[in-house]
Order: sequence, then structure tokens, then C-alpha cells
Amino acid sequence: MKAKYLPLLALTVICAACAAPMNTNITEVGSSAKAPADVAQCIATTWADKAQLPVTSQTAVANDIGVNVYLPGAPADPAGPAAIVRPARSGSGSWVGFRSGGSAQAVPGDIAGCL
Repeated sequence: MKAKYLPLLALTVICAACAAPMNTNITEVGSSAKAPADVAQCIATTWADKAQLPVTSQTAVANDIGVNVYLPGAPADPAGPAAIVRPARSGSGSWVGFRSGGSAQAVPGDIAGCL
């Protein structure tokens, strides 16, 4: 393969990754006037204190404006159970959802306390 086709191949792979379907098992929990980083920190602290286990937070959008907070003890799996914190769809603040990832735990109530 000639090197001149490498950028085209890379662009094709990137476009294919962007075209992947969205995860459909995300349930909307609510919205908040707080910044996404503040909401994510509250959720992580609440879960860590309650479970007495470490919690993993993963920046999903630069500058902590999008954060995935994984359930205590859960691996940071892209399809695993997590609170999904994103900028509000309009205006300032945050939108929060919960991706169950097959987890039967009822944690949206813990998330709602941080909104």
C-alpha cells in the first residue's frame, strides 16, 4: 500500500467510528444549573462515601465539560454502568443520565441528590 493512501484510510476509520450508534440504554435523570464538573464530583463523592469503594471518573469531553462517573467497584468499561454528565442541551448547566450497563442497581436517586 502506498503511503499516499494512509491519510484516506485514517479518515475512513475515524468517520466509521463517529457513525457508530449511540448507546440506547441511557436513562435521563435530570438537569442541573451546576457545572458538569461539579455535578460529576458530587456523584463520585456520594457513591464513594456510600459504598466505601473507589469510584472512577473519566473525562469524556475536554475541560471536564463531559464526565462519565462509573459505579463503585465497576470497571471503566465504555458500556458499563455510569452516570453520564454533559453540558445542558441549551443554556448553562448540566444534563445527567444513567447508563445501566446491565446493572440492576437503582442509583438514579443518588444522582438526583447532586442536581
